[in-house]
Amino acid sequence: MTDENIIESTVERAKESKKVLVLFAHPAQTRSEVNVPLFHEAKMNKHVTAVDLYAEYPDFNIDIEREQQRLVDHDVIIFLFPLYWYSTPSILKEWQDLVLEYGFAYGHEGTALKGKLFLCALSAGGKEEAYQTDGFNHYTIRQLLQPLEQMAQITHMTYIAPFAIFGSRTAQEEHRVAQHRGKWTTLLNKLTSNTLDLEKAKCIENLADLCTPQGD
Repeated sequence: MTDENIIESTVERAKESKKVLVLFAHPAQTRSEVNVPLFHEAKMNKHVTAVDLYAEYPDFNIDIEREQQRLVDHDVIIFLFPLYWYSTPSILKEWQDLVLEYGFAYGHEGTALKGKLFLCALSAGGKEEAYQTDGFNHYTIRQLLQPLEQMAQITHMTYIAPFAIFGSRTAQEEHRVAQHRGKWTTLLNKLTSNTLDLEKAKCIENLADLCTPQGD
């Protein structure tokens, strides 16, 4: 194979559709005005596998081998959740503790996730200005998510900025949910088609700023 053929083959592989895994965690879905619509939107994309962790594991008895196989089978991993006390809902922590085993996700031979893309899609009840170094919460959203960024680094995944909506408690009455859902659809399409600008996505504070809905 010539150098030109190798380059062409590499480019073609880069254009291939990526498989996205959305791990959805919301313990109070009847009260969800943002995350549930995003979960349903993800389920409609043929290149996305959307998993409701609380529905699948109501007793927290997580099937480790099943979840590890899901990770292996997908190129992009997304945690979809409401921000609870500056962290994830408890089942996502349980999932991390059990599924990301030594020898699988990290350690000398733990390279199963190497090269995969990881991000958080979350809703925060507070206003965006509250998530600043001089704001009510004293830290930016990216700073608060640093444990998850470190998780991605240890497991050899590429971490990009969170896809976030702020002021989620009033988002519906302020008619912001539909626009955010449109941005989410755009993001999923960019991820599955491998057209997201990863360099910008790594540096930006909020990935939603890169995802203008189609038609806007």
